[in-house]
Amino acid sequence: MILTYRACKTLIDRKTYESKEDMQTKLDIFLLNNRLTQAEYDELTQQLSAA
Repeated sequence: MILTYRACKTLIDRKTYESKEDMQTKLDIFLLNNRLTQAEYDELTQQLSAA
C-alpha cells in the first residue's frame, strides 16, 4: 500500500496526471481495492483538490 500512496503523491506533487477527474477516479479505485487507507485517500484527495 505504501508504494501506491507514494506513487500517487508524486503524481499529484508533480501534476503529471491527465486530469483531476482521472486522478480522483484512480484514487477512488485504489481505496475500494484496499490499496490506500482511508487516511491516505483523504490526504491525497485534499492535495489533489488544492493543486
